[in-house]
Amino acid sequence: MISVLHVSDLHFGKPSVPEQVEAIARRIQRARYHVVAVSGDISQRARARELEQGRAFLRAAGEVSRTIVVPGNHDVKWWRDPLGLGSTRAQFAAYRAYISADLEPVLRLPGATFVGLNTAHGVKPHTLTWNPRDIGVVGDLRRGQVERARAIFEASPAGDVRVIVMHHNPMRGELSRRHGLAHTRRALGAFADLGVDLVLCGHDHQEAVHYVEHTRRGTVISTAGTVSNRSRGHRPSSINEISISTDAITVQTRVWSPADSDFVDGPVSRFAR
Repeated sequence: MISVLHVSDLHFGKPSVPEQVEAIARRIQRARYHVVAVSGDISQRARARELEQGRAFLRAAGEVSRTIVVPGNHDVKWWRDPLGLGSTRAQFAAYRAYISADLEPVLRLPGATFVGLNTAHGVKPHTLTWNPRDIGVVGDLRRGQVERARAIFEASPAGDVRVIVMHHNPMRGELSRRHGLAHTRRALGAFADLGVDLVLCGHDHQEAVHYVEHTRRGTVISTAGTVSNRSRGHRPSSINEISISTDAITVQTRVWSPADSDFVDGPVSRFAR
């Protein structure tokens, strides 16, 4: 059994809720998950102080669990390289300095391979829409990223669970009615082709669990809600606890309860492997 805590959209800075972050930190120390996965938006504005708080959170988690983290659109200083008219390195410089030099980390443990994919490319032609509010918000996957993931998975043991960690949601949000990721059909098709068992994402600020059926096998998509005051539709903050066994993937959503000062049991979804 592999235990995973999936957290997203912490937004260290003004939106952060210290009481909720402290409750997650206590849970990590108590449960000692095999993996703590953070699917982006560690910060609100990619400021040094915000990223320092994120680094402290990750370091504490790393004392008892393996960790994997990818950047979100709020962690990218897209204005340093709008439309390729600047420096790509500059837009990720703060994230690399405080969180990780690796934007697409790989985590291997017995029975599972986790591949991080950076969907937060900043403001590039392929992320633009007719909606000005989408500037710097929409994510995308490039063909080269998919092929790199393929090579990593193919080099893993045959029975490994294949997990993708990325920021932008490929499934339409219930309240937002939007996909965070551009070209979602293409991305979902790639996941099917890669034999991905589980996708961990965020961005939508509303928790959700989906199962996408493919011809050969299905993909479970865990969208973690935000841990901040920016939850969509005034819903409580939430996190997802995931158990991976030889025959099933179970996602337990836990929602914030002010009365308990903790994340309490929410919906449970179980999918056969």
